[in-house]
Amino acid sequence: MEMRDRIKEKLQDKIKDWREVSTKRIYFSLDKKDILKTTEILLKNLELRFITASAVELPHGFELLYHFSNDPSGEIYTVRLLLDDKLKPEVASISPLFPGGEWIEREIWEMFGINFIGHPNLKKLLLADEWPQGDYPMRNKK
Repeated sequence: MEMRDRIKEKLQDKIKDWREVSTKRIYFSLDKKDILKTTEILLKNLELRFITASAVELPHGFELLYHFSNDPSGEIYTVRLLLDDKLKPEVASISPLFPGGEWIEREIWEMFGINFIGHPNLKKLLLADEWPQGDYPMRNKK
């Protein structure tokens, strides 16, 4: 069974939408409440490799993207979460499942102000200690 079919079988109704940009680039969306269970399934059950995460500011919130690789096939699976509370964006941290997620969550928190609930060490990574609290460089200043 192909990885895309295995993912659909494991996640079933957690998947809100599925988009194949190319044969090797697949995006699917979840509710933010499903990120921990989904990450566990992708890493432990399906043995995908976490590549990184990224964030984008939207007019009414944020899009959080988690990128996973199926190394044998070269496929990249991106999990999309929409965070619709721009004043208090937050989502569960994946770092308790995968310590390698700690640094990128710290970077996203620092640059966008997205809180990762349960992160063991959410502190500055890139900005100077003097950088003003609550000033997020990647947010639109308008």
